[in-house]
Amino acid sequence: MILLTEDRDRVRILTLNRPDKLNALDTALTRALRDALDDADHDPGVRAVVLTGNGRGFCAGADLSEFSALTPEQPDAVLERAALTAGLQTRMQRMGTPVVTAVRGAAVGGGAGLAIGADMVVAGADLRFGYPELRHSLVPALVMTGLVRHLGRKLAFELISTGRLLTAAEASEHGLVNRVVEAENVLSAALEIAAGWAAVEPRALSAAKDLFYRVADLPTDAAVRAGQDVNALMRGFRR
Repeated sequence: MILLTEDRDRVRILTLNRPDKLNALDTALTRALRDALDDADHDPGVRAVVLTGNGRGFCAGADLSEFSALTPEQPDAVLERAALTAGLQTRMQRMGTPVVTAVRGAAVGGGAGLAIGADMVVAGADLRFGYPELRHSLVPALVMTGLVRHLGRKLAFELISTGRLLTAAEASEHGLVNRVVEAENVLSAALEIAAGWAAVEPRALSAAKDLFYRVADLPTDAAVRAGQDVNALMRGFRR
């Protein structure tokens, strides 16, 4: 199977399972991950999600072997793949269920976007993070929004234009990851975070997550009003 699913109490672990391809995202894996995230978000028994990759790398980005079929002569396939990829890059932050990525080794291109698209990131000390698309005459178009919103413009443009890969220490310094641990401990550290989330009243956590991302994109006055609305709503969350 290209995507593995495991439940540990109220935490669902999703594992990208194409280790021979460094878990590169072909169309089948992208669809499977999208559907699995949707299933987790709609399952009342799941209160947190951990996303990780099997093998020595988290995700090498898009599977370039498919690109020969994604040409101007196949516009429907091009548009479908673009929509699928763009939706996946933003899916985790739109979920009510919180998601933490457990990332070791390579997280590049679409894999880098997938890693930081979660609510929190645990990185292994062996992390190599970046956007080398221009080296392959490609543009990191579908992951650029997430990168620019996470980083200052100068560093974001440096990563895009030079293809330089960040180490785990650099990624932590610039706020791209929450914790750096030894590579063999990334999953256990992510599970620790997820277990903490799972112990919280799920309606309160979902409301907090939704408000967090909404206020980030709102003017101050509108953001405060949104907070007031949730403040009134949360009175019904107490057990």
